[in-house]
Amino acid sequence: MDLDAYIAEHDGEWRRLEQLSRTGRLRPEHVDEMLMLYQRASTQLSMVRSRIPDALLVARLSRLVLMARSAITGSRAMGWRMFLRFFTHLFPAACYRARHWWAVAGVLFLAIMGGIITYVASHPEVQTQVYPQPVIDDLVNNSFENYYSEYQNQNFALKVWTNNARLAGMALVGGALIIPPLWVFWQNALNVGLTGGIMVGNDRGDLFFGLIMPHGLLEMSAFLLACAVGLRIGWSWINPGAGKTRGQSLAEAGRSGIVVALGLVAVLAVAGLIEGFVTPNLPAFAAIPIGVLAFGSFVAYVVFVGRRATAEGYTGDLEADLREAYAHAQGPVPLTR
Repeated sequence: MDLDAYIAEHDGEWRRLEQLSRTGRLRPEHVDEMLMLYQRASTQLSMVRSRIPDALLVARLSRLVLMARSAITGSRAMGWRMFLRFFTHLFPAACYRARHWWAVAGVLFLAIMGGIITYVASHPEVQTQVYPQPVIDDLVNNSFENYYSEYQNQNFALKVWTNNARLAGMALVGGALIIPPLWVFWQNALNVGLTGGIMVGNDRGDLFFGLIMPHGLLEMSAFLLACAVGLRIGWSWINPGAGKTRGQSLAEAGRSGIVVALGLVAVLAVAGLIEGFVTPNLPAFAAIPIGVLAFGSFVAYVVFVGRRATAEGYTGDLEADLREAYAHAQGPVPLTR
């Protein structure tokens, strides 16, 4: 196909679509024309990508398609629809697709953490090898409990939220390297296991579980999901699957990972609020049910909402017709699917 001839043939309708996209209010007949030109440009973009992989033309058509799409839907309405669609379809679908990785991570975490707690609690000499006795005494009698009331509630909630979001982001962003999510996984299992083992071994297990469970159930679930999705990203280039190159598989998993990262910011915010306001202020018998409810709600959200979204075709990746457009275009992020 002759590129110059193709551009000359369609340049007029592309310019017309750009003109209509920049117009504030359109008459009904112009709306119909714009929809027709938008659909035609979307088809042409797909054809150009497959038959004439010219970077400049792909970039031009990509920007044009995105501009027209935004004009058709309306930027403000589009923004709210994107926000709602993110939490009703994109995020739960991306989490649901990683459910097996998440479940395996959860079982391994409980086994490793439980093993460390049991071993450390039953071997006092191990405790003193890890920490000096004065540090252990302070942890058991003061610092563990005081940690949750050291700061004002709102400051503490913000502190743990930002720290947890950073660690979850590390597991996701470094997923392609495999080591970062494994490191986050191990560090959490080790730290919780060591602290729990010392507390249980010194007859303070009730205090340990009473303070860690209200927020820890949701918080650890988010961490484990981040680690699971991060490892899934790493596995995507090791075993890309049939019909995909390693790059395509990694890009698809990485885009879904970004969706999970954004969604976990909200999940960890809830965990931070529980840790900042519920854990230090309510007795264990009242705080733990709140934590169980938050944890159960999140799991149910992923399982039921995520399954429905997946059945509708959502994966957390970009829509097929805009996937390459987004890769080449500058401007607002398109709707994802």
